Amino acid sequence: MDSEYKSISWKSLESNILFIGQDVCPLNYFYRGNNVRDNYVIHYIQEGQGVFSSANHNAVSLKAGDVFILPKGVPCFYQADGENPWKYFWIGFSGIKINTMLQGSTLARKRYLRQVQQSKFYTSLRRLYNTLRAPSSLPNDILVESLTYEMFYHLVTEYPNKQEKDSSMANKQIRLAIYYLQENYRKSDCTIANLCQHINISRSYLYTIFKREMNLSPQKYLSQLRMEDAKQLLLNSNNPIQEIAHRVGYKDEFTFSKAFKRYDGFSPQIFRKNIRKN
Repeated sequence: MDSEYKSISWKSLESNILFIGQDVCPLNYFYRGNNVRDNYVIHYIQEGQGVFSSANHNAVSLKAGDVFILPKGVPCFYQADGENPWKYFWIGFSGIKINTMLQGSTLARKRYLRQVQQSKFYTSLRRLYNTLRAPSSLPNDILVESLTYEMFYHLVTEYPNKQEKDSSMANKQIRLAIYYLQENYRKSDCTIANLCQHINISRSYLYTIFKREMNLSPQKYLSQLRMEDAKQLLLNSNNPIQEIAHRVGYKDEFTFSKAFKRYDGFSPQIFRKNIRKN
């Protein structure tokens, strides 16, 4: 099969795989869609060669055995060679931990890796892709989650980001902040103000390190935790909207519904109705 695309329905709050695909590109083929993605897409080049560039980075020639990533929110351009066009497969990721895991690797900084075909990272990436092609089932979904973390483990250990300073105070503070929010977002008194008081830093400094490390604000991260949890509850339960609002940290249904519509574009009621209709 020369071309393939599959949308993935399995969901995880922390690391979510949206789609997979592969393609044998025509001569000089380039992607004509939106070149700024709202997710992360890792490509592995199986055959051929081409050119890849991204914002604030020089264009590079890449060939079979190389990897490149389309980072979330970053303009990118990539084009197959005019004589030996590339064949590649890709996996699209989203989720609150993907950026954090990627930042531990030089792939996040350079946006490409050369000749990874003998690495454990590639072995895990290939196994993950093959597993995602199989029909969904509970054992398969568990394997997908396991392979996702295994792949990122090998990525950050075999291709570490040497500019990352794990021992830095900022790194420790953001890890504390993330842990606090993940553990407490279901409580109505979990606010950014209380978080800052808990870890003893200013709100402006917390905003700065969050934007630098996570590419979003602390408030948006907290909202994302609550909204993604709410979506799972709407999808997998018949609980009233008011009860779901309370379970994800909102004191009243009205405030929750406004926040949910701002996040998803639909009210909780319409979101639940549309999901079940499909």
